[in-house]
Amino acid sequence: MDPHQLGAVGLAPDQMLQGYVQGLFPMDEAGATGPVGWYFTDPRAVILPSDARVPATVRRMVRRRGYEVRVDTAFDEVVRSCGGDRDGQWLTPRLAAAYGVLHDEGIAHSVEAWDADRLVGGLFGVWLGRFMTAESMFHRAPDGGNAAIAGLLAIAGNGGAEMIDVQMESPHVARFGARGIPHGEFMARLARALAPPPG
Repeated sequence: MDPHQLGAVGLAPDQMLQGYVQGLFPMDEAGATGPVGWYFTDPRAVILPSDARVPATVRRMVRRRGYEVRVDTAFDEVVRSCGGDRDGQWLTPRLAAAYGVLHDEGIAHSVEAWDADRLVGGLFGVWLGRFMTAESMFHRAPDGGNAAIAGLLAIAGNGGAEMIDVQMESPHVARFGARGIPHGEFMARLARALAPPPG
């Protein structure tokens, strides 16, 4: 499902957060100087706690390779690696910088796979309440990206996350339990995930 643009806003932290609270995600265009477009997909690809799984083949390969999963030890490098240098890439330098500000404020995070002192894979996203996103992922070695996804699922499970937003379906994320849900259901689940826990 192709994303649908709903609006365009700036990259200040409060504007970024407002977009996520409204169920949107940003995608920039190379060379753009105006507001950044914010999008939604319907259905929306998410990983729910009841669906989350790490395929046995991934568990075996990650264990065999001995990767260590870390959080927030190389955020800027993860974002740069996810952006790459391809023409038309949505993760432009200015959008990457905006995520860096969110990271400084404790809102954006990276999950990284390390082989000793070598970063071999990672992903980054926004964590708000019990809602998490996986914005983009990269790998430099076999199963590096898979190790990062497995790490994200473990963090989500231990932290009581109610939903991980992966935005668009693909065979790769489906292996980890991602599936599409209607936009209305996504928004209802998002509201519950952002609400303060019952006291």
